[in-house]
Amino acid sequence: MLKQVAKGVYVHKSKFIQSNSVAVQGLTGVLLIDPGITSEEMADLANDLRGLGQQVVAGFSTHPHWDHVLWHAMFGDVPRYGTGRCAASIQDLLSHSDWKARVAGALPPELAGEIPMDLLGLMTGLPAGAAQIPWDGPKVRIIEHQAHAPGHAALLIEEHGVLDAGDMLSDILMPFLDLEAVNPVEDYLAALLLFEGVADEVAAVIPGHGSGCGAEQLRARIKEDRVYVEALRDGGFSEDPRVGPSAPLDWLPDVHRWQLGRLAHRAKNETPQ
Repeated sequence: MLKQVAKGVYVHKSKFIQSNSVAVQGLTGVLLIDPGITSEEMADLANDLRGLGQQVVAGFSTHPHWDHVLWHAMFGDVPRYGTGRCAASIQDLLSHSDWKARVAGALPPELAGEIPMDLLGLMTGLPAGAAQIPWDGPKVRIIEHQAHAPGHAALLIEEHGVLDAGDMLSDILMPFLDLEAVNPVEDYLAALLLFEGVADEVAAVIPGHGSGCGAEQLRARIKEDRVYVEALRDGGFSEDPRVGPSAPLDWLPDVHRWQLGRLAHRAKNETPQ
């Protein structure tokens, strides 16, 4: 079911890790951001949009992880965009003959048969430094950074003050660093600074997973994520409730320990002997 969060901005929540798809109303239809997750959910989303008298006219993926590059035939054959780095990353995956098997290994087993893969990742990369999404609706500013995944983009729907944060600023997931990057900690902290830089323009935040929040909570989420990332960097204990005994998902403490271990291993190997 679609929930309106601002004038012309709607959110559809999946059962899978509370994944949020965002629809932004334009002159001739909607821009659909990160639609997911199962075929049934996406069909429901398409039907809900039709119930509002809206067709999909464009799509956008905030980053190249499988759950953000999905599509359904009911959305139509329309332009789908991502940043240049995002598109290059997913195109590299699709260039392998066994790409479906590679993606299947990352899917939740209980949903693997319900996730459509035929249209996965078919997007056009925008030019480097592109400032906004090319479509006929309200200006959607692209805030590109390298936290979490290559070419990750947060999107600021300026007219309505809505920030689609992609896979950041979640209340249920702690920061997941891109541990294949050269400077994963620095990349994440730099992205949080970008969010601070637009905080005064934001009235509502929609994370890729979890619950949205208002302007009054945005800075608190930025601070919480910064404290967590700095604790990872320093190899210390984190008091973040998202990774403690009361973690929203029982596998998050394991991910936290894995991130700590990977960063410790990197630091050891990079330290001059």
